[in-house]
Amino acid sequence: MITRLNHAVLYVRDARVHQRFYEDVLGFSTVVAEPDGAYAFMRAAKSDNHHDIVFFTVGQSASDSDAGRGSVGLYHIGWEVATLAELKEMKGRLEACGALVGASDHGGNLSIYSRDPDGLEFEIMWLVPRSEWGEAETEALIRPLDLAASIERFGADRVGGG
Repeated sequence: MITRLNHAVLYVRDARVHQRFYEDVLGFSTVVAEPDGAYAFMRAAKSDNHHDIVFFTVGQSASDSDAGRGSVGLYHIGWEVATLAELKEMKGRLEACGALVGASDHGGNLSIYSRDPDGLEFEIMWLVPRSEWGEAETEALIRPLDLAASIERFGADRVGGG
């Protein structure tokens, strides 16, 4: 049986650009990268995977993705942080580089949304303790995220999930 998503592979205009973004903004490390920029395999800072994401260069002439607007395709990938303090730090980093595009309280998780250098969306989320899910267990909730109130409620250093 499947236990979890292990990694994602994305076609991007320039793997080196994504490699720098994921290192500098999100704190990933490079596992292996082709010197000519053909690909980059990367791992999240606290991951035990060999790699969590891979970028393959397809060139600057590649068109933007229209997934969800004019074609089928992936909407976004979601990265999890352990604490609300980490979510707040990531929010600040993404705001500082102009990549933050949204924030939502889904009841079962608290999320911020961003776009990578090619405009592909990703989510960074904190998993609310399961005992606090309530209606989020069976409904797709989308409410505005009040990160300060969530930190006050759960604590900045409380590990999510469980």
